[in-house]
Amino acid sequence: MDTEAVRKAPLFAPLDDADAEALLSTMTRTKIARGQELFHEGEQGDTLYVITAGKVKLGRRSPDGRENLLAILGEGEMLGELSLFDPGPRTATATAVADTELVGLAHGSMTEYLGTRPEVAMTMLTALAARLRRTNEALGDLVFTDVPGRVAKALLDLSNRFGQPAEDGTLVAHDLTQEELAQLVGASRETVNKALADFSARGWIKLEARAVTLIDTERLQRRAR
Repeated sequence: MDTEAVRKAPLFAPLDDADAEALLSTMTRTKIARGQELFHEGEQGDTLYVITAGKVKLGRRSPDGRENLLAILGEGEMLGELSLFDPGPRTATATAVADTELVGLAHGSMTEYLGTRPEVAMTMLTALAARLRRTNEALGDLVFTDVPGRVAKALLDLSNRFGQPAEDGTLVAHDLTQEELAQLVGASRETVNKALADFSARGWIKLEARAVTLIDTERLQRRAR
C-alpha cells in the first residue's frame, strides 16, 4: 500500500509519521475490482474510506433508472465521511471505475480518535466544507452554464487531479465511459459527445480510450467560463 497516498487525505494531514502509522494500523484494507460497488445508496453506513490506489465514482439513481454522477475520486481522497458525523443511510452509491484499494475507519474508532486530536476534526470539517462548495458550484453550472462549458470545466477538473504530462499536452486517464462522463456533467451522452467532437476538431483535445489528452487548456478555460 502507498502510505504517501494515504497521507494526502485530510484525515492524516495534521499528523506526524508516528501518529499516522498508528492510525493506519487501526484501519481495515479493502480491494474492489472495476465495476464493483463499495456501498450502495440507502444502506446503513458507519465507515469512512481513503483511496490508496484506483478511482471510485459516487452516483445516485432516480426511480426511473437514470443515474447522476456526483463525483470521481482518486488516490488520497476520502469518501463516506458523512457517516463519521451522522451515521445513517448512504447518500450515494460508490462504485470502482478502476481496480481500487482503500483503507476504512469505523465510526466508533474515529469518534474516539477525534476526542484526543481536535486538529484532525478541523481538517475533516474543512474537507466537508470544500465538498459542499463543489456541490454548490455544480448546481450553479447546471443552471447557468451550457453543456460544452460544463464539459470543458469537467475536463479541466479531471486534469488537475489525474493529469500527467504527455508529449502533446496533458494526458488525463479518467477511466470513465462516455455515458459516465455525460452523467458527470448532467447531460445526454449524445450532447456531450458532440461537445467533445467539437473540441477535438478545434485541436483543443485528443480523445483516447477512457482518457483524453488536453492540448489547449487556455481555450478550454475560456470555454468553461
